[in-house]
Amino acid sequence: MSAAVATPSAPVLARPAFGSTLTGTGTLLRFMLRRDRMRILWWTLGVTFLYAGGLGEYVLLDDPAASEARSVLVSSPAMISMTGPGYGIGDYTPGAAVANEFILWVVLTLAVMSILQVVRHTRAEEESSRSELVRAGVVGRHAPSVAALLLVLIMNVIIALTSAVAVAAQDFDVAQSFAMTFAIALGALVFGAVALVAAQAYEHGRGAVGLSLAVLGAAFLLRALGDVQEEHGSVVSWLSPIAWVQQTRVFVDLRWWPLGLCVAAIVLLLVLAAFLGSRRDFDAGLVAVRKGRADAEPTLTGPAPLAWVQQRGALMWTALGLGAMWLGSGTIIREVPNMLDAVEGNPVYAALLGSGEDMVRTFLGIFGLYIAAGAAAYGIAATLRVKGEEESGRTELVLAAPVSRGRWLASTLVVSLLGMVVVQVTGALALWVGAASTGYDEVPFGDYLELGLAYLPALAVLVGLAAALYAWLPRATGLAWVMVGYVFLVGMFADLFDLPEWARKISPFWWVGNPALADVEAARLWGLGGVAAVLFLLAFTGFRRRDVPRV
Repeated sequence: MSAAVATPSAPVLARPAFGSTLTGTGTLLRFMLRRDRMRILWWTLGVTFLYAGGLGEYVLLDDPAASEARSVLVSSPAMISMTGPGYGIGDYTPGAAVANEFILWVVLTLAVMSILQVVRHTRAEEESSRSELVRAGVVGRHAPSVAALLLVLIMNVIIALTSAVAVAAQDFDVAQSFAMTFAIALGALVFGAVALVAAQAYEHGRGAVGLSLAVLGAAFLLRALGDVQEEHGSVVSWLSPIAWVQQTRVFVDLRWWPLGLCVAAIVLLLVLAAFLGSRRDFDAGLVAVRKGRADAEPTLTGPAPLAWVQQRGALMWTALGLGAMWLGSGTIIREVPNMLDAVEGNPVYAALLGSGEDMVRTFLGIFGLYIAAGAAAYGIAATLRVKGEEESGRTELVLAAPVSRGRWLASTLVVSLLGMVVVQVTGALALWVGAASTGYDEVPFGDYLELGLAYLPALAVLVGLAAALYAWLPRATGLAWVMVGYVFLVGMFADLFDLPEWARKISPFWWVGNPALADVEAARLWGLGGVAAVLFLLAFTGFRRRDVPRV
């Protein structure tokens, strides 16, 4: 007689409760806030000062002549694409002007901040393996993602509060000021949620940032196309989260319901990110990584080709993206003479743009400052990639081969400098193409080219500063970004803020002046080149003497 043998049943795995996937969110959020406390401070100060300094000219639009001239200028298709749908054009009050012309650019600024912050605390952490150590503790699967989005929410709320105070302090309606800044914060948060989804799709942080910025660019184009097609925006405009913020009609006829679209989009994107995050492996993306070659290409034989491979994608998209922006900006140069009526008797406009025949060239100088600031941002970001390489441990692997420290650092700096030159010169040429496309030819091609080339020594100073900080004080590399903000502040608002001479001379751009309005002194350019050479020498000296890694 044989006994029956019991067959063990397959174990039933308990499905984790939803709350367990968020375990540790509060702890991670506190850690992120502490880690990014200086970033939060600088972003808050930067955007608040942008409001404080940038709104001064709008206060004086109470003058009927200035208001009418300004409304004519922003009614052209080119200006509509660069500003907003034009609510309140018939009675272009200072508040209506701020809402129409300011919202777009602040949304773009805070959207970029939100994208970078989300990717920094999600995909970049997985890529560096730090998230694996964190997840080894009592931390739920979705806790890092939710904590990162909450961090971005807090940052946007803080910036909205301080910005609203800065706006209201300049005699704008208090309720409308808070409505505008919080609507902008909500719109920026949509793109933070987009970055959260992109972080699930791509295995590398660069891919997540690239996809998120592509979505932001598409939103910009959809809004521009829709607003140009029809007064106050068409159906196409409503496909863009940027338009949802502008459609609140703040300072004209405030309505809140368009912001419901922002809330709905954030919730849907958050659910989608959680769904995708639950169906991928840790440290992997949903988009398959393209298999590389079995062996290196013949040209990839040193640190310089490696630096080029690492930077070529960012260079291409930066040059194309900024070039498209400067191309569109060039199309409005023809409309600048229409502002002459507004400048007459207006001290703020006179301080910014001058008057008469010099006005167009002064306007070109302002665009030149924008182009140089964009090129500086690219140059510093490309240069500070060496810090990321060192943090990840790859620098030690490279230096273990027969590669000297000086050669490795020089390779990255040369590629970064050349890329910065490409961004700067193509930006100036794109501005010329935009102006020429409208039939404006009063400023010759050579002047646009000079506008691009004149800033190169000053840009080299900023890159040299970033390299020197990395070599001697890696933890203080953020000061390079502070300097970018400072040179822009001096270039745009030195006269309005009545900055003393010594404060202006700190900015490398101050020594360049306005290349579109007057010839740049060769001695100043040589002097800037000398300062850049000293900074690069300091960078090489410091990097050879310090330990690696030391970040």
